[in-house]
Amino acid sequence: MRVRTLSSFLGSLTVLVLAATPALGATTGGAVAEVPSTSTGTTTPTTPLAPKPAIHLSPITAKSRSLAYKGPVYEKTATGEVVPYVPTAPIAPAAALTSTTGGSSTATAATATPVTTEGVTEVTETAATPQPDLLVPGSLARYVNGYAAAPMNAPASVQQVIWAANEIIGLPYIYGGGHASFISPGYDCSGTVSYALHGGSLLSAPMDSSELEAWGSHGAGRWIAVFGNAGHAYMDVAGLRLDTSAADDPSDQQGPRWRPLRPENAGYVVRHPLGL
Repeated sequence: MRVRTLSSFLGSLTVLVLAATPALGATTGGAVAEVPSTSTGTTTPTTPLAPKPAIHLSPITAKSRSLAYKGPVYEKTATGEVVPYVPTAPIAPAAALTSTTGGSSTATAATATPVTTEGVTEVTETAATPQPDLLVPGSLARYVNGYAAAPMNAPASVQQVIWAANEIIGLPYIYGGGHASFISPGYDCSGTVSYALHGGSLLSAPMDSSELEAWGSHGAGRWIAVFGNAGHAYMDVAGLRLDTSAADDPSDQQGPRWRPLRPENAGYVVRHPLGL
């Protein structure tokens, strides 16, 4: 009986010692031996997620009215090659589109009719004129000799919108121009926007300013923002404004022109093409 009682006592004491060991290690600062796990599962180390790239958003407002650009300019040739842009000599009789917004003068084709008023030469084209497909590094369009150079980082459709708009720069403002057909001797505000969007394969038929209020998706896009109300429409593309109105443009020239961004765009419904 004594032997059995002693054996039971020693067994109980062993259990108490084993149970107290982890707590003793934790309270005295000692290391606690790990008990091998009988589980066959393994723990996979977690890999931190890479940060998502920032979404590009072209500006739609600006405090400065300067369009000056002195960086490199390239031209995309008919074969798709990108080469440094070398301006060609104007075809006589030619005129210079003088800009007070900081850009260089524009050499225009022989179809241009220059009219000088108070020292500012206003050029009126008689037909849409193909222009070089200009490119500049980065994500912002730049004002080059009166035209817009498309940013190299922009999607192809955005570049095509810019190059199409260049074809009608200098044409006169004609109310209703560009609505019966995309081809017109002049364009009004929404006709200008429609022509450019059509050039990027983003619009199949001309729209007036009220129709543009419901076109595309809500708000400003990453590259393009179309502003419309019942009386006017214009668009911002990669940081430049395409507009027939000279509002907030020191050049005070009417008709389709690339202009500085406005300081605000109050009073307009803002739309953009899906994905752009």
